[in-house]
Amino acid sequence: MWMQGLVIVLSYLIGSIPFGWIVVWLFARKDVRQVASGRTGGTNAMRAAGFGAGLLTAILDILKGASTVWLARAVTDNPWIHILAPLAAILGHNYSIFLLERTEKGRIRLRGGAGGAPCAGGAFGLWPWSLPIIIPLGFVIFFGVGYASVTTMSVALIALLIFLVRAWLGLAPWQYVLYGLLAEGLLLWALRPNLQALREGRERFHGWRPWKKQKTQA
Repeated sequence: MWMQGLVIVLSYLIGSIPFGWIVVWLFARKDVRQVASGRTGGTNAMRAAGFGAGLLTAILDILKGASTVWLARAVTDNPWIHILAPLAAILGHNYSIFLLERTEKGRIRLRGGAGGAPCAGGAFGLWPWSLPIIIPLGFVIFFGVGYASVTTMSVALIALLIFLVRAWLGLAPWQYVLYGLLAEGLLLWALRPNLQALREGRERFHGWRPWKKQKTQA
């Protein structure tokens, strides 16, 4: 039990490594927390330091999510620990102990990302073939819908559906389905400001709206 508890703690610390902050600082000498959304994920890293920085950040964030599953499997055969480890990594990514800061009102807060990449990494660790499914579908959603926040939310939902099918076929434990469900909850909680912006029509749009271009030209 002590070893399993240690795995969860280590998974949170691994998830807390702010790769976005590190990569953007190395690429552009900027603090990614001062750019756009202020998050440390791949999308905001790309805004701050270009495509290469965003891609590298996303890859590293995926790997840190996957590595916690590999760590958990090296220690125990308990499927509950296998899903709790990447969930702890998502929590660490979203609320990094290494990005602790004090607000103007004197409150302490933890900064981080929204959790999409480590969530995909956790799914990859649980079943490697989930990543070749999640990434293409994520691109379709991103360029089709046009909102990075919606794409992030969809990652856990796709993982949920993948593990639901696999569990139904007897190819994976039912706990893996719970991973997708709880991960979706963590992502939605982190994306509360984006959900509000979507409702108010203020969310950043990255897609293609030909009708809007035609209207502008007219």
